[in-house]
Amino acid sequence: MRIFSYEKLNVWQKARELSVKIYKSTKDFSSEEKFGLTSQMRRAAVSISSNIAEGTGRHSFKDKARFTEIAYSSALELLNQLILSKDLEFLSYEI
Repeated sequence: MRIFSYEKLNVWQKARELSVKIYKSTKDFSSEEKFGLTSQMRRAAVSISSNIAEGTGRHSFKDKARFTEIAYSSALELLNQLILSKDLEFLSYEI
């Protein structure tokens, strides 16, 4: 099986691990949050590693930087959602 360059990146590996943790952590959220925070958090988490991967396929530095910026923005979005989840007592621990 071919290994892509982004798979060697520590930041991509950590982002992938974060996605798994988010999926596991949100599985016990209330069912009324299925289309709310659960969905938003999962999409934001997946977006981080996805944009890192997509950025490595771009040829210009400007394009690569833009995808890194999008990944960072998704990380901030996820952080906000984690804070809200803790405030709402959906999470009682640090991820």
